[in-house]
Amino acid sequence: MDKYRNCPVCGFSIKGRSDKKFCSSKCKSIYQYENRQKKEAFYLKVDRQLKINRKLLKHHNKSGYTTLKKSELHAKGFDPNFFTHYWKTQNGEVYLFCYDYGFLSLERNGKRKYLIVQWQDYMKFDKPKK
Repeated sequence: MDKYRNCPVCGFSIKGRSDKKFCSSKCKSIYQYENRQKKEAFYLKVDRQLKINRKLLKHHNKSGYTTLKKSELHAKGFDPNFFTHYWKTQNGEVYLFCYDYGFLSLERNGKRKYLIVQWQDYMKFDKPKK
């Protein structure tokens, strides 16, 4: 006896093998994409913000070393809570990086700014000493 089965994506009748779950490869692809969006929502949000941050830092850093008002970057969608790694200078300043572009939070004369830099060879990833 044939059981009538419907596609979970579009609702059309499924024809073919008894273990077939979708009516077409298109519906299967849609289901997998939507399922991934749900399962990996946090990862996708973080990845999207990191890419936005890097794009903004790169756009505003034409010379390799730039100072910019914090409010200007924040207005364009920059979020300083999302970064990939950091680099600490010998005098204790901590640059936060979004891949190859970094920023240092500054406050001078009551003005809040970011110093934007590009990753340099001397900023090596040193292994912790044992």
